[in-house]
Amino acid sequence: MRNIGSTSTGIGESKQLLAEEVFRHIGTQIVTGTLTEGERIRDVDVAEELHVSRTPVREALQRLERLGMVMMYPSRYTEVTSVTAETEAQSLVFAGCQAGIAARLAVPRLSATQRAHVVRLVAAMYATLDDGAKTSDARWAVFSYLGEHCGNTQHRALMEDASMALLRNLRNWKITPTDRDRMRQIYLDFRDAVLDGDGGRAEQLVRSMHYL
Repeated sequence: MRNIGSTSTGIGESKQLLAEEVFRHIGTQIVTGTLTEGERIRDVDVAEELHVSRTPVREALQRLERLGMVMMYPSRYTEVTSVTAETEAQSLVFAGCQAGIAARLAVPRLSATQRAHVVRLVAAMYATLDDGAKTSDARWAVFSYLGEHCGNTQHRALMEDASMALLRNLRNWKITPTDRDRMRQIYLDFRDAVLDGDGGRAEQLVRSMHYL
């Protein structure tokens, strides 16, 4: 009954991969707004759409519920949750803590070439301060790169799981006009910390970016 990226893996691994694909499919629709707040999701409809059984759909929805992206009502339907001011604030704190860890771990490990790449990514951060969506994307590019190069498997796994919720919850977060000069200086100082390979300083600056 499978129609999403069939592979020749073992049965257990195949089921796990299938649930992951369904999770990414539904999660992406929520992040992009294709599935809107309050919209109902029926596992049977998703299963028919993706040509899979209902089991991986239920597993994907349970995972999304743990991330706070949906609320499941057993034997009825699943509903996309709303992003409240509290949700956004909590997500900003979590993102700041985890991005700070990624910076502390990754910055001292980066090669000269990798540092130069991060500097180019950081340039996009302070070039887009007046555009909420673009500066959010620019930040994500920096911290996802650092996460990939932090050398810590547990941290990478945690962020891979949480990334979908963070992208959605912080989608509309913006730097206020009165704070842009301060934030620009933090970005510049962060660039220098990266060039110096100073992980501790980089972590402090990342936390400041997230008001911690």
